[in-house]
Amino acid sequence: MADKAATKRSARSAKEIEADLAATRERLASTVDELAFRAQPKELAKRSVEDVKLKANDLTHTPDGQLNTEKLGKVLGGVSVTLLALGLLRRARG
Repeated sequence: MADKAATKRSARSAKEIEADLAATRERLASTVDELAFRAQPKELAKRSVEDVKLKANDLTHTPDGQLNTEKLGKVLGGVSVTLLALGLLRRARG
């Protein structure tokens, strides 16, 4: 069995081997270009911003797309209490 596979591989012509090498080089070049594009700082920042937007949307909306007022109210209430506490502490010190 192994001899048949080896014979089949060696039966390829030089042009077929060159064509395979050229195709492999093209795929490799395309992969390297894609990796270089993905690693650009501008592209990384863009993906990070998109990720934050998606997470914020998931936190503030229900699965059917409606605004989740209960969660939003809790978050805004927490922010208000924090700002009020910071303001009172600042006033007490100053």
